[in-house]
Amino acid sequence: MIHEGELLWTPRPEYAAASNVAQYMDWLRRERGLRFADYHDLQRWSVTDIEGFWSSIWTYFDVQSETPYTSVIDRKVMPGARWFEGSRVNYAEHLLRHEGDVTRSANRTVFHHLSETRELAQMSWGELGNQVRVLATQLRAMGIQPGDRIVSYMPNIPETAIAMMATVAIGAVWSSAAPEFGVKTVIERFSQIEPKLLFVADGYRFGGKDFSREQEAQEIVSRLPTLKHVVWLPYLHAEAKRPPKARLWSELLDQPAIPREAFQYERVPCDHPIWVVFSSGTTGLPKAIVHSHVGVLVEHLKLMHFHINLKPESVMFFYTTTGWMMWNLVIATLLTGSASVLYDGSATHPSPDRLWRLADVTRCTSFGASPTLVQIMDKEGLRPGREHDLSALEGILVAGSSATPEVFEWLYRHVKRDLWVTSQSGGTEICSGFVGATPTLPVYAGEIQARMLGMDVQAWNEEGRRVVDEVGELMLGTPSPSMPLYFWNDRSGARYLEAYFERHRHVWRHGDYIKFNERGGCYIYGRSDSSLNRYGVRIGTAEIYRCVEQLPEIVDSLIVCLELAGGRFFMPMFVELRTGCELDEPLRERIGELLRRQCSPRHVPDQIYQVEGVPYTLTGKKMELPVRKILMGTPIDKAMSRDAMMNPSTLDWYLDFTREQREMLTG
Repeated sequence: MIHEGELLWTPRPEYAAASNVAQYMDWLRRERGLRFADYHDLQRWSVTDIEGFWSSIWTYFDVQSETPYTSVIDRKVMPGARWFEGSRVNYAEHLLRHEGDVTRSANRTVFHHLSETRELAQMSWGELGNQVRVLATQLRAMGIQPGDRIVSYMPNIPETAIAMMATVAIGAVWSSAAPEFGVKTVIERFSQIEPKLLFVADGYRFGGKDFSREQEAQEIVSRLPTLKHVVWLPYLHAEAKRPPKARLWSELLDQPAIPREAFQYERVPCDHPIWVVFSSGTTGLPKAIVHSHVGVLVEHLKLMHFHINLKPESVMFFYTTTGWMMWNLVIATLLTGSASVLYDGSATHPSPDRLWRLADVTRCTSFGASPTLVQIMDKEGLRPGREHDLSALEGILVAGSSATPEVFEWLYRHVKRDLWVTSQSGGTEICSGFVGATPTLPVYAGEIQARMLGMDVQAWNEEGRRVVDEVGELMLGTPSPSMPLYFWNDRSGARYLEAYFERHRHVWRHGDYIKFNERGGCYIYGRSDSSLNRYGVRIGTAEIYRCVEQLPEIVDSLIVCLELAGGRFFMPMFVELRTGCELDEPLRERIGELLRRQCSPRHVPDQIYQVEGVPYTLTGKKMELPVRKILMGTPIDKAMSRDAMMNPSTLDWYLDFTREQREMLTG
């Protein structure tokens, strides 16, 4: 068994020296006389000299602004810091500026795209740029103004990317929902922002099965009274029935080409919204999180170049849907001049190695997926490195939840030995990462390599003291550019303050448990709001899952801790077993002994129950907090939204269990 923190990979000197972050450090030395011993030294400077670091990002990447900025940051206080006041930029303009790179052909590929309804194809930079300009011009002709909201109910295909870039290009505000979302989930999100235009597809195909969205589209349109326009994409069936007065996608795009020099991007002020992204919506109304053009631009330039190490010749893939902020980052790939791989469909259909076949044929250099998906690949017995040509592959990005040492081990053993495996963690709130990777540092099992540049991430104990080698709350001590401008319809800022600044007025509390070691690496231990508290000791759920899911009988698991009357606690664990396995007393004893030996006696659950499945959000996170609330008696409609779930039928078992065990749970 691999051990947490075990050294797995060290970058070759030539690989590290050629990395984007090493080139940036050379530039800082030449142009600004700044010398840094290593990445950690650079990172400390980036959060100490905030103006110096972020102004260097602006200059190094030659950010295009209609007017010069008057200050990098107006005040080093959260919330409310304003970045690059006086500037006027457009994010889409920077996404597409590599189209005009005179050293490279506009015919080079920008998107490899595949779905269960379409064969693998390519789109060039020139094709993409022209379609964005044509659509943006059509949107202007329809009366769309800067600040108007445009929403999408479309799959992960080029049309959705084109719609997003055209929206942003004219200063309108983008928001996206994945087509697997139910009507209630879509309305909960979009009704908050009062959209003027909807892009919608007639359905999608997943796992070989068609899912029509004709009826859902009709209902969504009828329940969004602010809509003035609907753009309809027949994706499944050419004869699909569209909503009344909807215009066909093809009608809008069937226009004469528009040269680059004939199109004017809407360059917007520093506090102009670029998009609204939503919290997962597992409880209550999803938070409508608003970001700015300039904030995400400088943050994504830094992230994609330095922490994912993309270059013009790179090809990046991450398995995501349009309802997750990782889709925004797939599009952000274009900031580096590299190509993206867009895939719409099941990761395991028609064969379990679907994504590795895609990585092979597209010559993927950076491959991304959630740790949960990697675990599924392991259970399927996949051996990608042996079965596919992955010679172009340089890095693996796992994100979305905590990656265990076993996930790292599987990737090195069965994908490639010389591989930069990176676990990164951040959130929808910043549309980026707090802690992540750098290609100049070694990789240790289960360990996130470092704090990201410009992110003053700290672990705090309950007394509010910064700690090392101890699990604490993930806190951010200084502002970063892609923090939310605000939440939509939160005029007083009360919801924003409550979400991140309720305990500490000027320090961001993210809601994750984290531990840093002396070398600067870190581990995420799950959400602090769903963490376990046994006898005054805080326990992260991730360490329990890592331990228990080693057992061959266990497919998945979930654990919660309930506070009962009289100061009592009850910590049940729920396990999904492989077909043919049964939760008998010997297996219960093995689970308890494993947790006692590898973790501590405090980690051993009070009871273990066999379940049909573990509930997940649409973005692949275990629904610990909603399950805990249900078990504590919270009505299901207040505890979570079924439409926000990947597998809503799994909840029925927990509801039945709550009814059957009511006396014990409330006693």
